[in-house]
Amino acid sequence: MDKTLSIVVPCYNERRTLLTVLARVLSVNLEGLRKELIVVDDGSTDGTRDLIRRIEADWRAVFAEQGVPAARLERAAFRCIFQPKNRGKGAAIRTGFDAATGDFVMVQDADLEYDPNDYPRLLAPMLDGRADVVYGSRFAGETRRVLLFWHSIGNQFLTFMSNAFTDLNLTDMETCYKVFRADVIKGLNLKSERFGIEPEITAKIAKLRYRVYEVPITYSGRSYAEGKKIGAKDGFEALWCIFKFSVLDSDYLKAEVVEETLSKMNALERFNRHLYDTIKPWCGKRILEVGAGTGNITRFLLKSGDVVATDVNAASVSRLSDQFQGWDGFEAHAWDVSQPPPAPIEGRRFDTVVCLNVLEHVRDHEAALRNMRDMLAPGGKLVLLVPAGQELYSDLDRNLGHHRRYGRDALVKLLGAAGFRVGEVKWFNLMGVLGWFVNGRVLKRDRLPVGQLGVYEMVAPLVLPVEKRVKLPVGLSLIAVGEPVGSGRAVPGAEGPGASPPRGARKGRRP
Repeated sequence: MDKTLSIVVPCYNERRTLLTVLARVLSVNLEGLRKELIVVDDGSTDGTRDLIRRIEADWRAVFAEQGVPAARLERAAFRCIFQPKNRGKGAAIRTGFDAATGDFVMVQDADLEYDPNDYPRLLAPMLDGRADVVYGSRFAGETRRVLLFWHSIGNQFLTFMSNAFTDLNLTDMETCYKVFRADVIKGLNLKSERFGIEPEITAKIAKLRYRVYEVPITYSGRSYAEGKKIGAKDGFEALWCIFKFSVLDSDYLKAEVVEETLSKMNALERFNRHLYDTIKPWCGKRILEVGAGTGNITRFLLKSGDVVATDVNAASVSRLSDQFQGWDGFEAHAWDVSQPPPAPIEGRRFDTVVCLNVLEHVRDHEAALRNMRDMLAPGGKLVLLVPAGQELYSDLDRNLGHHRRYGRDALVKLLGAAGFRVGEVKWFNLMGVLGWFVNGRVLKRDRLPVGQLGVYEMVAPLVLPVEKRVKLPVGLSLIAVGEPVGSGRAVPGAEGPGASPPRGARKGRRP
């Protein structure tokens, strides 16, 4: 492993401690990791900016004089950024995040409150694939300086309020020490200028259901006489930010609509469980999942059997590999399903091929179905979910990269032409039809509002049990179960390729 940790150091009037902090950061031994040190000065007026410029001129020589081993300096890079004026800690951190180029990103305050020797402990859950985000807790049992009772009560109260809104069980939301996978933190649409950055980050990673770990850290808090800057005003701002970013803000990703929708769907725990419960009767012990995305269904499929998860997006495959690292019976591979299978799965046969919300993204969906058929063992089953109702096709579909929606009869014919005998076709998600029609055809929106998805998740316990017991007359999606016949010959009675792309549909990327 030779990855890079980007360490963002926001500073404002920290001339007395900055050099010591940076030397401590560079001295820490991180086996197999390079360091990228990014100092962001937020308009200091005490000489901090002049100090940073002197360091920048020959930073290796400066830190060698501070006793940093040469081997550590060789595996490090130093950068500095000067904000044109004082904007606040949140703005400085956001600037540093944008500039970071490492595989992992974290924040280091420029005072002496936090100890860089805790880095290996913070990174451990990240490096072994367990975590997407790691918080360092000052209140989880490590050595700490005894100081400022009411300040600690304020921190614990803000953590309590944050947990109440995010449904996390953190012990220290306001901690400086947070480590992120780079794609996680760089994907968030952060807005806070001041100390509201901490509850904002927490609210947004909670909404996206990232895997959060917490580890104990040492802490040497400062008194206000020693330079502590956060006060009661910032506490009230943090309370507002907890509510604002947990409840009001829906624009929490920088991603394009496809990735944004995937992330939002990953957070719909009740809906995803309902979908799995619906397809579970057809799942065998050896499952090939086509288009696994962020793994929102993968984690359920692993309850049924061994899973080989595939996706056209290499970043998704990497994330799946990290997420399920160490799980027996799991593999992840890149595969464009319209092309022949890659070497790791070529020639293998599976009891079940699960393909959910993928086929509509594939221009040559007939080739995709034939490739999936060839991956099935005799008697195996394809479990397919596609968007239903061409009359619902709108900008929502176009922006998601949908080439088409499917009718029931057309889907049966398409499967027959690809060599499947269709055993069952059923409607799915009646509740979603009205929302898709109103947003896409009436309001002409190009993406689903996150607030509506949240409402959907809240009412799901009332609606989804009814869907399980009643045969739906219509739905936003169709589920079809097919069994391969022979070696790809069309089933007698199949008439052509089924649904075709609507006029004007443009080529899109499959999420």
